[in-house]
Amino acid sequence: MSNPNYVPPELVEKAREIDLPTYFEMFEPGQLKRLSSGVYCTNEHDSLKMSNGKWFWWSRGVGGKNAIDFLMKCRQYRFQDAVLLLTGGMTQHSQPFRTEQSDKPATEKVLLLPPKNGSNDRVIEYLFGRGIDLKLIQDCIAVGVIYESARYHNAIFVGKDGNGAPRYAGCRSTTGSFKGDASGSDKRYSFRLLAKHPTDSVHLFEAAIDLLSYATYLKCQGKDYRAENLLSLSGVYQPQRNISESKIPVSLEKFLTENPQIHTVILHLDNDRAGRWSTAALKEIMRDRWEIIDDTPPRGKDFNDFLRLYLGVPTAKTSHESVR
Repeated sequence: MSNPNYVPPELVEKAREIDLPTYFEMFEPGQLKRLSSGVYCTNEHDSLKMSNGKWFWWSRGVGGKNAIDFLMKCRQYRFQDAVLLLTGGMTQHSQPFRTEQSDKPATEKVLLLPPKNGSNDRVIEYLFGRGIDLKLIQDCIAVGVIYESARYHNAIFVGKDGNGAPRYAGCRSTTGSFKGDASGSDKRYSFRLLAKHPTDSVHLFEAAIDLLSYATYLKCQGKDYRAENLLSLSGVYQPQRNISESKIPVSLEKFLTENPQIHTVILHLDNDRAGRWSTAALKEIMRDRWEIIDDTPPRGKDFNDFLRLYLGVPTAKTSHESVR
């Protein structure tokens, strides 16, 4: 019987030769950003530095020699899966990546969704333990925007385009602190819950769990969250040091472009230094075209903290019986 985990040595050798810039060129085109001769980061993460075949992610304190290391350490791939992904991608690219010729037009990203688990029990338990409404969780699972991954049992938050096709997937550990995006994720299509009828406002959150917490809070208030546009940034927004030079986050910019009827943006960003700085930047650069409302969580660091305080759920690990 053949071993499903066996990878031919020649494929392993090929995969080990692929550096991280080559990986981004093959699977996440448009992300690679040239800093200087032979030195790169990504448009999304300026602390992820690549040079001379090696890489180091300074904000996370992790590094490696090639793309395999990156996929295993930062994307939680098994070694065999990383090799097969990289060598499979090579078959579509006859020419190796050339770092000094990376200004060619970007092509469409290919989203690699983590395989689904047979059940969503761990994700339901995790989100319910953080105070998220059970029916809300089940509704999101039913429409395919939340599911549990097979290998690591992560919570996967899916963002879809106007045709209902998945274009983004945020991964969140249900047992630890891991957070990351699935390979090929396009942040323009971040996790969102849109109003069932047209409305002229949108609520903005840093993370999917904050968004779900706000939707739960609305339900607690006897309101229908489906009457609102709820949009996450899928991470912390980082404005420029000079606020006036900052740009609107790509997910928000995409949404506003596609929904010109929006004239009010309600910010629910975190109640910390980064969240307050991001709020100040957005209020500054958007005030000429939109009404900007700052609705920071009344208590706690973020909206999930506030929800848990509101419900009397002190930690994310509280049992189901503690949730009301």
